[in-house]
Amino acid sequence: MTKKKSKRGSTKKKVLISIMIIIILLISGFFIAYNLLLGGINTVDMTDDNDELNISADLDKNIVNIALFGIDTRDDNYDGSRADTIMIASIDKIHKKIKLTSIMRDTYVSIPDNKYDKINHSYAFGGPALTVKTINQNFDMNIKNYVTVNFSALEKIVDAVGGVEIDVQANEVSSVKVSSSGLQTLNGSQALDYSRIRKVGNGDYERTERQRTVLESVVMKVLNSKSLPQTLSLIETLSPYIETSFKKTEMITLASTVFTSGIKEMEDTRLPLDDYSKGGLTNGVYYLKPNNLIDNVIYLHDFIYEKEEYVPTSTVHDISNEIMK
Repeated sequence: MTKKKSKRGSTKKKVLISIMIIIILLISGFFIAYNLLLGGINTVDMTDDNDELNISADLDKNIVNIALFGIDTRDDNYDGSRADTIMIASIDKIHKKIKLTSIMRDTYVSIPDNKYDKINHSYAFGGPALTVKTINQNFDMNIKNYVTVNFSALEKIVDAVGGVEIDVQANEVSSVKVSSSGLQTLNGSQALDYSRIRKVGNGDYERTERQRTVLESVVMKVLNSKSLPQTLSLIETLSPYIETSFKKTEMITLASTVFTSGIKEMEDTRLPLDDYSKGGLTNGVYYLKPNNLIDNVIYLHDFIYEKEEYVPTSTVHDISNEIMK
């Protein structure tokens, strides 16, 4: 897969919300109001010790990587939930970009404590902390913080921006509950239905493309409106659906840094790459196995850091060899 093609794969429905929140906050610049409206966010302590987080790679600290999780639950209890969406958000102050990397939920990886399983199961086994460790261990990342979002917020944010323009295809009409195909404005409920389509097109791969379409439509509406009342209203509405390891002061500092860095561009991609993965059944269970984790990691670091010839750690080599047995 070329890099151009890989960028077509993107997020799941819940992680759209976390990305939109970040972007809303970045473009507002009104940090006092931001501070006041974050009271509803649930903050959770997590270690910042590199060894405990399985951080071994020495990476450029001018690029901040954050784990984003989407949980498919209708209440605020995330215990035992699987992460239906797993993403890395990279705040790139050097190239002035926000980069989004979606990790397919069925990806077969090494979960700390010598267990190999789907990456989304790590969230059920040990919550966000274990999933952060899993990402760091398998992809040579240096993630220390996460944001988890409850899917219940998607309808609210789409309705809050007045709907999203989507070019609905003929084979998607019945799923979205619209009368005809073509470009039209979807409300929150319809956008959620559109984002959840599974049985039309190329399964989960095409489903992630739909999520990216919804995300871009919402983000562009927020960017183009430049409305402070709308921005503040969105933050206040969505904060109860968020759990994060960031302290409030850290979120304000990060938002301030991004705002002053002049970041205006977004790029996205998906792992594992089609050319370096193979899906199939093992004991009746579907797994998406990187058939060369090393090449996936090299690609990821090239995408995030825009530097060629990254050399993966010995840990990645060992995991890759085990997966390919």
